[in-house]
Amino acid sequence: MAFFTENLMIILMALLAFVSIGCVGLAFEYETSRDKARKRAKTFRYMGAHKYAAADEASTRRKQTQNMLKKMREQDEQKRSSLVNNDTEGMLSKAGQDISPKTFYIYSAVSAALFIGAMFYTGAEGPPPIAGIEIKSRPLMLLIAGLIGGIGFPRWVLNFLAKRRSQQIINQFAEAIDVIVRGVKSGLPLNECLQIIARESSAPLGPEFQLLSDNLKMGTSLERGLLQFYKRVPLSEINFFVIVLSIQAKAGGNLSEALDNLSTVIRSRKLMREKIKALCAEAKASAMIIGALPFAVAFMVYLTTPSYIMELFINPTGHMILFMAAGLMITGITVMRNMINFDI
Repeated sequence: MAFFTENLMIILMALLAFVSIGCVGLAFEYETSRDKARKRAKTFRYMGAHKYAAADEASTRRKQTQNMLKKMREQDEQKRSSLVNNDTEGMLSKAGQDISPKTFYIYSAVSAALFIGAMFYTGAEGPPPIAGIEIKSRPLMLLIAGLIGGIGFPRWVLNFLAKRRSQQIINQFAEAIDVIVRGVKSGLPLNECLQIIARESSAPLGPEFQLLSDNLKMGTSLERGLLQFYKRVPLSEINFFVIVLSIQAKAGGNLSEALDNLSTVIRSRKLMREKIKALCAEAKASAMIIGALPFAVAFMVYLTTPSYIMELFINPTGHMILFMAAGLMITGITVMRNMINFDI
């Protein structure tokens, strides 16, 4: 019995020692696992912080690049705005007229003389004295005719030629950009692409690109040559073109892709402009009919009874009526033009 009890105690002590050793092992394993988990969490936190720091650095660098490009665009816009001039020389350049301002002033003087002669030929005389006061309306009519013939009519013709030339350049510009895109993709330098446009495009775009290409050949920098190009042709499409090439020359990038996107934008603007023109065609036709109706009626009255309509040009009261009619006509035409014209 004592032997059994002694063996049982030994077994219990061995079992207790085994359990104690197992508990110590489990505690050590738990502590080791917790240390590994801490190290792993610390590693993950470091990796996450490094990742976030890299993302913040990339975001900061992207913002700095955007701010730099925005500043460059603002500086270029200020330069281009300072280059655009609306004086006589600038208007002649926009209209494509290779004459000096002095020659234009001579033409304006000739036009004023013709208008004054036409007004003098009408035979307008001064009114009879009213309450002893003689009113001279004929010199006033001749003065107004001279101002219209010397300032109004030449400027109107110049603006008409400038708008027509600008429209022709806009219609040709998208195809010219496509030529540059295909040339750049095939490996040609930009100057060679500009020379191709100068050779293949018709006037007025071809001569403008020829002048740009010649300036670059003579050593003019690309930025300065583009600014001179915009000075001669101050259009929004040319402005976009100058901005794209200037930014690409300073910051780099895919020129063909940028110009391809620009070509798409220009074609979309042209399509929108044509759509607006189609939608406004009926209103413009009505405005033209309403504006031409008084002149048509006056011409028919002149054909039937000339003496009746000539009272407007001879009698001072008729002069006043003509002035009032001209003011009302200008007001009505201006209102209708603002209602049916959209800038894009």
